[in-house]
Amino acid sequence: MSSLTIRVLHRLDEMQHLQACADLVWGPGTGAMVSADYLMALSHSGGYISGAFSTDASGHETMVACSFGMLARHRDDWCLHSHITGVVPTLQNSGLGTAMKNHQKQWALDAGLSAITWTFDPLVRRNAWFNIERLGANAVEFHINFYGPLNDDINGDDETDRLLARWDIGAERVRGNAAEAIVVATPEDIVQLRRADPDAARAWRLTIREQLSQSFETHEVTGFTEDGSYTLTPRHNMKGQS
Repeated sequence: MSSLTIRVLHRLDEMQHLQACADLVWGPGTGAMVSADYLMALSHSGGYISGAFSTDASGHETMVACSFGMLARHRDDWCLHSHITGVVPTLQNSGLGTAMKNHQKQWALDAGLSAITWTFDPLVRRNAWFNIERLGANAVEFHINFYGPLNDDINGDDETDRLLARWDIGAERVRGNAAEAIVVATPEDIVQLRRADPDAARAWRLTIREQLSQSFETHEVTGFTEDGSYTLTPRHNMKGQS
């Protein structure tokens, strides 16, 4: 039996292991999106870098999940902006993703921060449910083709529309007025659809882009239904919104 531990990373060899772990999560070459020297600088300057390690009976460690982020400002608050968090395919849906986010949360609380932000693909239903319903984050901004094509195993060459999630870790979640809610549906499995029918996947992208870009002028995402639809309610605080 192996045991799992999550810890903050500081050493150069750990940063290189993080790059290798990213290749396992998103596909070969993904780890090269950042250099080990950049990760070292990020760690030294107060950023957040962590890894989850599986340890076998002989004491050998293997990194099976990784995360890093930087200090940022959002809505006039200091927060942790999580750039990536990923779990190797064999341990997805095991609860490790939740453990990684809770590790982030504790780190941010210990640092005196009020929130954690990150971006996610609005078409990936399982991520939306996890972020909004499991963790309790709201999606407060919508960005069109935010990163450009990533050309990895998950995103392919699709445009990278993104929602910005904000997880207020020190305050009770505000859901908004459900009576004035807007509902936006998502595809069942956009990752598989990109491979099987790219034209249909692009059609979904454009449909959701139109619906969300219009709705976000006055609303934000505060819920995700069991059948895979976003629930957007009127913004409770327009301060600092783009």
